[in-house]
Formats: sequence, structure tokens, C-alpha cells
Amino acid sequence: MILLSVAWDDIGGLVDAHERFLAGARVDADVRGSVLDSWKRCRSVGLEPDRLQAAYAPDLTLDDPLLHAAEPVLKNLATSLSEAGMTIALCDGQGRMVQRLGGGRQLCDRLDEVNFAPGFDASERVVGTNGVGTALAERNPVYVVGREHFADCLQPFACAGAPVRNPLSGRIEAVLDLTCLRDAGDPAMLRLVREAAHAIEARMLEVATERERALLAAYRRATAHASAQWRQPGRPDGDELGPVDRAVLREKAEELLASPHGTLDEVTLSGGRTATLLRRQVRGAAGETGVVVEARIVGSPHVRQVCLSAPAAPVTPNAALPQPTPSPAPARPAVRSAGLRTVVPTPAEVKRGAQGEPGATAASVGALPSVATERGSDTPGTDAPGVDARLLLLGEPGVGRLALLARRRLEFLHDAGMRIGTTLDVTRTAEELAEATVPRFADFVAVDLPDGVLLGEEPGPLGADTPLRRVALGAVHEESHLHPVGDLVRYAASTPQARGLEARQSMLEPVLAAAGIHSLVTVPLRARGETLGLVSFFRAGKTARFEDDDLSLAQELAGRAAICIDNARRYTREHNTALALQRSLLPRGRSEQSAVEVAYRYLPAQAGVGGDWFDVIPLSGARVALVVGDVVGHGLHAAATMGRLRTAVHNFCALDLPPDDLLTHLDDLVGRLDRGEGWAAENSPDSGIVGATCLFAVYDPVSRRCTLTRAGHPLPAVVDPDGTVTFVDLPSAPPLGLGGMPFETVELELAEGSQLVLYTDGLIEDRHRDIDAGTQRLGAVLAQAGRPPEETCEAVLDALLPARPSDDVALLVARTHALDPDRVAQWDVPSDPAAVSRFRAAVTEQLTAWGLEELSFTVELVASELVTNAIRHATGPVRLRLLRDRALICEVSDGSSTSPRLRRAKNEDEGGRGLFLVAQLTERWGTRYTPEGKIIWTELALP
Repeated sequence: MILLSVAWDDIGGLVDAHERFLAGARVDADVRGSVLDSWKRCRSVGLEPDRLQAAYAPDLTLDDPLLHAAEPVLKNLATSLSEAGMTIALCDGQGRMVQRLGGGRQLCDRLDEVNFAPGFDASERVVGTNGVGTALAERNPVYVVGREHFADCLQPFACAGAPVRNPLSGRIEAVLDLTCLRDAGDPAMLRLVREAAHAIEARMLEVATERERALLAAYRRATAHASAQWRQPGRPDGDELGPVDRAVLREKAEELLASPHGTLDEVTLSGGRTATLLRRQVRGAAGETGVVVEARIVGSPHVRQVCLSAPAAPVTPNAALPQPTPSPAPARPAVRSAGLRTVVPTPAEVKRGAQGEPGATAASVGALPSVATERGSDTPGTDAPGVDARLLLLGEPGVGRLALLARRRLEFLHDAGMRIGTTLDVTRTAEELAEATVPRFADFVAVDLPDGVLLGEEPGPLGADTPLRRVALGAVHEESHLHPVGDLVRYAASTPQARGLEARQSMLEPVLAAAGIHSLVTVPLRARGETLGLVSFFRAGKTARFEDDDLSLAQELAGRAAICIDNARRYTREHNTALALQRSLLPRGRSEQSAVEVAYRYLPAQAGVGGDWFDVIPLSGARVALVVGDVVGHGLHAAATMGRLRTAVHNFCALDLPPDDLLTHLDDLVGRLDRGEGWAAENSPDSGIVGATCLFAVYDPVSRRCTLTRAGHPLPAVVDPDGTVTFVDLPSAPPLGLGGMPFETVELELAEGSQLVLYTDGLIEDRHRDIDAGTQRLGAVLAQAGRPPEETCEAVLDALLPARPSDDVALLVARTHALDPDRVAQWDVPSDPAAVSRFRAAVTEQLTAWGLEELSFTVELVASELVTNAIRHATGPVRLRLLRDRALICEVSDGSSTSPRLRRAKNEDEGGRGLFLVAQLTERWGTRYTPEGKIIWTELALP
């Protein structure tokens, strides 16, 4: 037996995926999503896998704080990997290699051959997919092995890279990479490089705190020159600053410290007081520079000490790391947060500073002129009455700005997250994105989506030539010169929007000169691996230009909005699917019958699709069936169950079953559905309890009799021609599916012009109205004579449903007609075959009176055959009846319950062809049973 060792990327579709990708074929199923995204970016910048030109720059270096933080981490990592045959590379924020450690001579020589060495550019746009460049492009750790490299020369290697971020600003300052030969590659490299990058970031944070400690020492030495009076024990403090004033002072002090040029600000406080904030520089003994903010409060009867809370630290990859404490000062409150320190000197420190601490000279510490000095007084600590001087904040100007911006970004993202996605409507979600970002983040915001997304369809691949619909536009003023909402937008291939869609990447254009707009950030709206559209943020006028931090914020904002848009799209798709199913299952148009004049309404619930339905089904003998039903619940399952029940009712009606028998069969069907039998498989989503109610009525226009039965459904209403309203007292029966109880019927005689009103419980019952009150209100609305069914529907809905209902509503109003006596002819037939010829003549005479001589031969033959069969094979009285309705109906009734059946007669058979001829000569025929026997009926179309 021979064992072969085969690399994983030599198996399956990845072998030729690269070639197929370059040829333009789809390779989504064979290549990881992050790698495929990188390949597309490489192709978009024109890279060729067999020709690379890596740029070289000598004497590359990193900032000293970063190198100082990375040195021990790299040393420890190199020691742990000394036997692993792996090299460690440290690159700058542009992807250029600064250092390379370890790896052995053979590996290093092979890396030198492909220019993966110090001084060379390893960014993705230069050398294609790799651990350094792709980690920069993705802004996340990546692992790339073998054939996943875009460049041919890099395919013998495996690499893992992770960005190193400044823990205060969040910017990528460097990239750490581990590289080895492909056969030695291991996905665990990704964990190693990620942990090492985090360790470097943690040490960078420690360096930042060392500078803060030096600045704090300088600040303490400088307090002797500040004007401050401190509240003595026992002094009343009833007018201390409240939490609102403290928050206002803190926010304004942070803004002043973050401002590159501001030195003065004025704040209005409660109680008629005002505070003047002064920004001053401070310098430590080793040259560290910082800024303090002093507050002078006017209108206070006492001068007091105060300690304000520092702002929350920005979220960084190392936000959970323990932070070093400042140099010891146990009696002095101090809080550090992202370069901002709220500090209050103790009286002892003020005293030491006033006595002249060694090395604390005005020149060396950047003295803070006191209020007294500014007024011309030489005595520190003496203030005018009512002036309260306080030193509020300490920090480095750059760090203070970043901390302030980080806090604002978090607040902005929180506010935007609360405002975006409040509905499951795609257009409204896009509008909320525009409303949340103008003017807090951008002056103009445009959201463009393909039409398919608006309709709930899958977005499909979006490219530079894909037309997009302008769905939302936010602007600080109307003169934006941008496409208005509703326009179809096509971006030229050279625009950032087109390039971003093609590369599925965010684009930052910090310098523009188009119609007053000076910078742009465009971000593809991506969710669950699909691109849904594009959002473009514009700044104009005096607003600051977009920077890298703004790009990150825009990506975070667009990512959240994309999820909301995709949720809305999916809801729209499912809702439209369910609505289409439901509409396909509900009746379309008017049924061909003349027994009743009908009007109906169906209103879906706020939840969307439900299981209410209605139907008007023509029956034999000019009769009509009226049905209203209600399946419990909402959604696709309820609509599908409704369709099943409606189809079953149609099939049972085709058998001409009596109303109570029909509901018995329907009850048995629902019970089998509940038990998981029939159409619903066990453990499927449709195998739960159905729960349904139904009301079934049959109206005969000849006798004007109406037979009704119900299963757990609300009572029907009958409106007499004079406007009298009666709710039919049908016997109560349980809903469908419970079984065990017989269904009872009630038979009424309705005057011509009466209205039969059937409905579901959503019409008369909701959260704010019980069923009795709703029924009473319905009766009051129906009590009007001579109103057509359409007007009755409108009046009922206007009175009972002024707003969109919380439950489905089905309403069916049927005004009865009677078949005129001159359209009915009937004869009692004696049990004598010789009498058949006499009745053939009577049929011909009646057809002549109706002007239907053309049908005489056919009807004579049909009537003769049916009457002869009844005389020969049935029992009891035989009756022949002709009805002239929308069709000519011929019926023969007898006292037997035996139904004839159609069969094909053999050549030697003497009989059996009569019923076959009847079926061929008529459009429809069938049998229905009565309490006295049965009726054989046929229908012929009128000329």
C-alpha cells in the first residue's frame, strides 16, 4: 500500500479555480469569500498573476513608540517559533516591510526571490492576495495558503497577517505577518499572529500612559501658578454645581482641549452663572507637551473644589486591558480616560507648589497665569468676589481630540442604530439612514438600491454597469445637484461608486471639486455576503473633509443599515410570496350564477397574510353555495391551509353533499391534517393544529329556501327587504378538527331581495371591542332597506373598521333573487313506460314557449332517457322538471337512493348506452340526494 500526501488546495475545485476566475467563470462555490473578494480587488487594479513589480524603498522605519512596543513581542514570538520554519515580518501601515525575523536560510532565500523582504511593498494592490496586503484591505486578520494567492510566485507559501492598531485612535499603524512554506502551513498561525498583534497594541497603550504620568507630574508642579481657592471644612455647599452643569462643563472642556487652535470658550450655567474656559499648554521635564483647561465661574458666592468624571474611553481592541495607575497621589482624586484626565489639586499640593518645588519653574512647566495675574495682581490665589477658578482637564491635544471623536462616534452610532430599521420597509429604512446621518455626519447622503431589492427579490451580482434607483436623499439644503429620489442612476466606470461596487469595497475621496462638494465616502451596502446597493456620503462648504476615521465610521454605519435593509427585503419577499399565494387561492371575479347578487371584501390584517376566505359556488338546479371560513393564525401556513380547505369545499360541492354532510367531511379532513396525515408530513412546519371555523349556506332560487350550518363560526345576519335585521340562531357546533359532534342545519325561507350577510370574527371583535358589542353595531349598520350589496359592504367597513384591522376580515353580502314561475315547468310522471311519449311532447311544447326550439331534439332525448330509467329502475314517484336559468336544466327525481353510473357498453350489450348519450349531449350532469330520494340533473347551454 502506498500513502500519498496531497495538499488540501490540490483537491477539488480550487485546483483550476484561479484560471477559471481569470477567464471570467464563476468560482463562488470553490473559493472562500474573503479570498474571492481579494482576487476581485486584484483584478480591478489590473494585476497579472505572472507579472509583479514590487516597489522598493530603502531605510523604511516605524515610529519609535511602535518599535519600542513591538520589540519584546517580536523577540518572544521569534523564540517560540525558532523550530517551526516560519518567518516573522513587521510592515508599516502601507504594507511595506520594515523587519523580517527568523525562518531559516532556505525559507529566507525563497522569500528574497519573490521580493518578500525588508524595503519591498507587500500591499495587495502591488503583489496580490497575501497575509500583509489582504489584512490591510480587509482590516482584519487573514490566512492565505497555496493556490489562494493571486500571484503565481506566492503559491508555494502559507501566511497569516493581522493589522496592528493604535489603541487610542483605532488607526492601523502596522501589519504583523507569519509566513512559511505551504506544506508547513497551519490555520493556527492566524491565532498566533492575532495574539501577537494584540500584545503590541497593549504595550502601545502602556507607552501612552507613561506620557500621561509625565504630564500629570508637570501639571502638579504647575498648580502653584493657578488661581484656585478651596472649600474649607464647614463652609456651606448648597450651591455646588449640579450634574447638568458638570456635564456641560466636561463636554465643553473636552472640545476645547481637542481643538487645535481654540484657547477660550464661554458656557452658561444654571442659576445665572457663567463659566469661561481657558486652554493652556503644559510641558513636562522630559519635553512632553500637553494641555490643561481651566474654568472660571462667575456668579458663585463661594469658590469650591470640584472633580468631574472623565468621558468614557473609546472602544479599542484592548479596551479590556488593565490600565496602569498614575504616580502615587492618594489624597488627590484623578481619573484617566483616553488621554483626558480630570484632576483637582489638593491644598497641600497647592502649598508645595507655592513654596517652590525643585525644578518647577515657570519656564520649564509652561506656567498657567492665574486670574489674579491677568488682573495685574501678583498674589496667586486671590480672586475677585464671586469668581470660582477650577482646573478641569489634562491631556495631549491629539489624544484628546481622538478621545472626543471616539466618544462622539459611539454616541452617533448608538443614536443611528436606534433610528435605522424601525420598520420592515426597504424604502423607509433607506430614508432613516439618510435622516440619521444628515447633518451629523455628512451634508448630503444618497442611498441607491436596485429595483429588485425594493421588490424583495435577491439582489444578484451588482457591477459598475448595474442601474440603481435613488431611494433616499438627505441634504442640508435643496441645492445639492444630486439625482432626486426616484431617478435611475448609472455611475460611470471611473467614479468611486462604480469602483466600489465592482470591488465590493468602500472608497474615500478626500478631495473633490464638483458643485461645491469637496469630499466623498461611498460604501457598498453588504449583508450576509450579498451587495444590496450603495450609500454615498458627501461633505461640502466649510465642513471638514472626510478622513480615515470617517471611513471606518461610514463602514460601521452602512453595515448596520445593510442588515436592516436586508431584513426588510426578506420580509418584503416573504410577504409578497404569501400575498401572491393567498390571492391565487381567493376567488377571482364573479361566479356565473343568477341566484344571488353578491359583493365581498377581504382585508388582510396588520400582520399581513391570514387564513380567512369566502366563496360563491354555483350548484346544480340553479342553486348557489355561500361559504365563509377562518383559519387560525397568520402567515404562509395559514394561507396554505386556507387553500386546502377551500379546494376541499369545492370538491365536496361537486358531489352535491348536503351542508351538514359537507362540514362533516371537512371536519374529518382538518382532523387528519392536525394528526399529520394527508398533505402535512409528520414534523413538518404544517403539522401543527390547524384550527378553523366555517359557515356554509345553500340557497335555492326556485323555492327561496336557504339551508345553513356552521362550525364554530359567528352567526350570519339576514336583512329583510324592509330593513329588518335578524341574526340566524344556528345551533352551536365546535370548530373544524375537533370531531365527535354532528352538525345541525337550519332552513329558512327568504323573501326575494333579502340580504344574507356572512363574515369572519375579525369584523366584529378586536382588542378594544367584544363580540357582543361588535354584533350589535353590525346589526345597527345593516338595518337599512333597499341598499345594494356593494353599498352594504362599504357601510359595514366604514362603521366597524375605520383603521386597518388587527385580524383578517372577510365579508360576503348576497342579495337573493327568485326564479320566476314562468321559467319553471314540472310534471309528475306515472310509473308507465307508455307515458314517456306524452311527456316528450310536453317538453317540446314548453321549449317552443320559451323560444328554445333548437334544443327540442336534444332535450326530448335526454328527458326520455332519464324518465325511462327512473320508471324501470327506481321506486317512488317520478317527477320531471325544466328550469330556464343561465342554462337549460332538466331534472328527473325519484324515490330511490341508487345512483346510475356511466359505463362503456360492449358491442354485444343491448343496453348501457343511454347515460353515455346523455353525458355526450349535455354540458354537465350529475346526481344529488334529497331526503325523499335523488335527482338526476343535466345542463345544456342556451343558444
